[in-house]
Amino acid sequence: MPRTALRVRRWAAIAVLGGLLAGCGTGEADTGGPAVAPGSAGARTSTDVRPIEAATRITDAKGVTVSLPKPPEKIVCLVALCDDILVELGMTPAATNSQVLAHPKFLGEKKAAEIPVVPGGFLSPEVEAILSHRPDLVIGLEDTHGKLAPALKGATTFWPVQPGSWQDSVGYLRDLAALTGRTEQGETAEKAFRTRLAQAEKRKSDKTALIVYGSDENFGVATPESDVAAGLFPKISHYPWKSRGVDGSYSLEEILARDVDVLFVETLSFGAPDGKLSDKLAENPLWSRIPAVKNGKVIEVDSEVWAKGRGTRSLGVVLDEATAALR
Repeated sequence: MPRTALRVRRWAAIAVLGGLLAGCGTGEADTGGPAVAPGSAGARTSTDVRPIEAATRITDAKGVTVSLPKPPEKIVCLVALCDDILVELGMTPAATNSQVLAHPKFLGEKKAAEIPVVPGGFLSPEVEAILSHRPDLVIGLEDTHGKLAPALKGATTFWPVQPGSWQDSVGYLRDLAALTGRTEQGETAEKAFRTRLAQAEKRKSDKTALIVYGSDENFGVATPESDVAAGLFPKISHYPWKSRGVDGSYSLEEILARDVDVLFVETLSFGAPDGKLSDKLAENPLWSRIPAVKNGKVIEVDSEVWAKGRGTRSLGVVLDEATAALR
């Protein structure tokens, strides 16, 4: 494929992934202490959970204020984090454009199929379809769905979220638990996740891990600064990957030099699925020389959970699968 075509495809992937992944990671302190730099192991995660109080008005960690006249019952999810939180709270969305609910740790395929789908896809959900569900609240990704706010104004409340770290995800869980009055469920979900992360930290592996994503040979490396799931990895393994922004990523030559022991692969489809990313990367002769490949430690993971979920339930699945592979 010509270099120009490769560049166009890479930029197209980056444009979509800007919405799917966290964007600009914003790692925050776990318990109100000094901020921890993204990508560092940081302090041991606390399992303490502060009580959540029901509220009709909250201001999230990004400074966005959401005010509702009563606890929302009909919530439309335009981002998988929303679906994740609702399941943690014992709720289901009025409509969604995510596929994460089909995962067996969520609703499973049969129950997920009963949830209406918002047409238009992740990037361009249709406003009329959203409003047809008469939602009390619509939750979307700020840098992708913020443009919908004017069209939704007056008809419903729009909450733009932008998770950059697991702490952000916990914060959003707590905020929605407060708004819905499901405070006990929110505290339980936060406790379960914190406990799982703390246990994984105690068993931190000395193996070098790597998460790659993509749809073809134009793969990317998930870094703690730009991916919520990757932000967990410095706590549970050796993860020497730093963000290089949208202008560059890592080559297979560089990955080979790092002696990766366990490699997690997120195959992302931009249209109809056309095969696993790991199979396409295997066409490069350097691929077979990576220790993880030679030792059968290449794991294709569910990108709906690993790349898009970003809530405490999704991150719990990531921790379970990652720690099992890193033993």
